[in-house]
Amino acid sequence: EEAHYTDRYDNVDLDEILGNRRLMVPYIKCILDQGKCAPDAKELKEHIREALENECGKCTETQKNGTRRVIGHLINHEDAYWKELTAKYDPQSKFTAKYEKELKEIKH
Repeated sequence: EEAHYTDRYDNVDLDEILGNRRLMVPYIKCILDQGKCAPDAKELKEHIREALENECGKCTETQKNGTRRVIGHLINHEDAYWKELTAKYDPQSKFTAKYEKELKEIKH
């Protein structure tokens, strides 16, 4: 069993993906089993449940930071998709609730 997930995709430009729904939505659809998966999305999907359960224990630093940015973006800007993802991967909100508490932006 490997100590870390592959870092092959650590240089993916998250800002570009998160800033462009045309790029982002296919990732989400892949992870929700609603669409085709690019290789990097498939890799992500294979580890998502385990990463949630062990707090990204096998993630590289880059992946840990990226995970928090992506989750924060989904919570704050893609609420419907976030709900679908949590329903699929964490139906009891055992792991995602703390992310929501921590990463939800205060809306004034």
